[in-house]
Amino acid sequence: MDLLNSRITDYIAAQPGTSPSPLDEMEDYAREHKFPIIGPMVGRILQQLIVMTGAKRVFELGSGFGYSALWMSMVLPDDGTVICTDTDENNERMAKEYFSRAGFESKLDFRMGDAINEFIKESGPFDLILNDIDKEGYPDTIKPVKERLRSGGVFVTDNLLWSGRVIEPNPDESTRGILQFTKELFNDPDFLTSIIPVRDGIAIAVKR
Repeated sequence: MDLLNSRITDYIAAQPGTSPSPLDEMEDYAREHKFPIIGPMVGRILQQLIVMTGAKRVFELGSGFGYSALWMSMVLPDDGTVICTDTDENNERMAKEYFSRAGFESKLDFRMGDAINEFIKESGPFDLILNDIDKEGYPDTIKPVKERLRSGGVFVTDNLLWSGRVIEPNPDESTRGILQFTKELFNDPDFLTSIIPVRDGIAIAVKR
């Protein structure tokens, strides 16, 4: 399902131009291997949120090979850190190589293991948390995020529109996870939440 007029989508996508190296190579890899990434428009939104909030400490629930983390690292201060999580050793290796080439290896802390399990080991507070795990696990992120995100911090979640499947009948398990998460997050009085229909839809929730 086209979430926006395809011509509008193409127009928006064309605005950032070529992503800075090595992000452009990471995008090529993602296209070739059909690996889902947030894309440059969402990457820029994440950078804006980092700058607007003065974020230094970031946690990423589900990191793949480090694409979104590298976008954020480019605007984090020198003493900033992004903690990444994944269960694939090859993704960890690739992320470390890309960060090293970009000169931001000191900002990367990569944890191998289940994202939520790794997250609950941390006491916080975090300035920004990015959520991109398996969708059926989305509802399980709200409570630990609330406990570890500082007041005024930002909770960003990808794939809230799920290629339009959120409005289709008979949702599968992943879609049900997104629907439950969205309802709970919007009704949580500790968050101010909105959905931005860029790419596959991202939720931005500010903790009160």
